[in-house]
Amino acid sequence: MTHPVPHPVHGIDHCFALVDDLDHAAAQYKALGFTLSPRGTHSAAKGTANYTIMFPDDYFELLGVVTPTDLNAPRREMLTTMGQGLHAIACRIDDAEAAAGALGDLGIATQGLGSFSRPVPLPDGSEGTAAFSTVSFTPEEVPLGMVFMCQHKTRETVWVPELLEHANTACGLDAVLAISDTPEEDAPRFARLWADGAVHTEDGLTTIETGPNSAPLILATADRMAALYPGIDLSATTKGAFTALRLKVRSLETLRHCLKDAHVNMFETATGLAVGPEFSAGVLLEFVAT
Repeated sequence: MTHPVPHPVHGIDHCFALVDDLDHAAAQYKALGFTLSPRGTHSAAKGTANYTIMFPDDYFELLGVVTPTDLNAPRREMLTTMGQGLHAIACRIDDAEAAAGALGDLGIATQGLGSFSRPVPLPDGSEGTAAFSTVSFTPEEVPLGMVFMCQHKTRETVWVPELLEHANTACGLDAVLAISDTPEEDAPRFARLWADGAVHTEDGLTTIETGPNSAPLILATADRMAALYPGIDLSATTKGAFTALRLKVRSLETLRHCLKDAHVNMFETATGLAVGPEFSAGVLLEFVAT
């Protein structure tokens, strides 16, 4: 008797914005009341660097090219053709190599299995090492943007306690939103990427549940997305990837004061407050009370 292969992907671990100017993006997010990690520099061959915005269970990353190299040519091409913004979702897995094998057995194609590490400047001035293994779903498996998997080997140098508190009271990912021409066709293709992927549509929004304690992915047509965020210029978000990041905050009132101090335009939404992509490196940010 054969047993079904267990699906190895259990929710969203983090997502990243690919940005034109990393330090400018970092300054924008600091102004919005986020605590950013010290800047992390990847290998010379990668030619990239990042800042992370950490929450207790997940996080958000700003990624930029600092030195053009052969390895980052695809990233630079993405910025040229798609624009800066929310390009990628990283999924939770226990073991990258095992996940690649299990997904292959399930008929889901992956590529780029590999491991890397980078030095991590810590808030106390010391330096640690962050080590990861990653594997990506092939482009053919993903209707929009990039979706890959990330195995954390050194969680203690990523989830640093000093980085978890934010002046704007942000405390977690609530949802990732994307414009899709065919949301009800794209949703089942996304759903199969997660063990607990499930789809439901209501009021023109097609939601892909990604697992317990994990942000869902929400798809909508361009017109429906514009109706969700009236007054916000969606053309300033990345094309063909993800449009908006909805974040949980403990206090909308505290957030409102942070945004007012940052002198950014804020918009009331059905459930919270939003900031246009011109103030957040191509990402439409929405904040909702937890």
